[in-house]
Amino acid sequence: MEDSHIESFLNEKLKLYISGAKEASHCGVDAYEKALALGRAVADSGAILLSGTAAGFPCWAAIGAQKAGGMSIGFSPAATEAEHIHSYGLTVEYADFIVYTGLGHSGCSLITVRSADAVFIGCGRGGTIEEFRIAYGESKPIGILEGEWTTDEVIQNIIEGSNLDNDKIVLDSDPKVLVKRTIELVRKGKEQHVYKNYIGVGERKSIVE
Repeated sequence: MEDSHIESFLNEKLKLYISGAKEASHCGVDAYEKALALGRAVADSGAILLSGTAAGFPCWAAIGAQKAGGMSIGFSPAATEAEHIHSYGLTVEYADFIVYTGLGHSGCSLITVRSADAVFIGCGRGGTIEEFRIAYGESKPIGILEGEWTTDEVIQNIIEGSNLDNDKIVLDSDPKVLVKRTIELVRKGKEQHVYKNYIGVGERKSIVE
């Protein structure tokens, strides 16, 4: 692999997915501002924000990203815009464009997580916890935003109770610090991938497998 291709791989725009509750009345008084700040931090880092196009926490984060001049891509469980709006009750606002997966909520979550370089967990409930499990199973770096909500505590209990390896999991109450620390994990993983497959000892492999 040529050096220019390696440099391009290491410096490509990151895609950061933000998972959180659609109905956020239980999230506390600071949830809106924290979600905005998380989206803003993603945009300020130069990354692309991915979301599930739901209202509540993910929507607020997308608003924060757009206000900061960032790009936001939505992933929909619907197959069409009409189904997205009328059957799922989802918004088309605050996304620069939307990917209509047609896979329902579970399939859409899997595709979105797999498309991301890292996953951020905000205030959420069952769906957010399930996306944490998907992200962990896919070995994605995970940034968990601490706040007045209990989501972070629930996930910590899952980690401790299941003896999960947490070397790719970051917890922080400051959205800007959380994004910075999580991106460091992403960059570290990319560098290790390049060294193992293209620079280190052993057969050199193609970037396309």
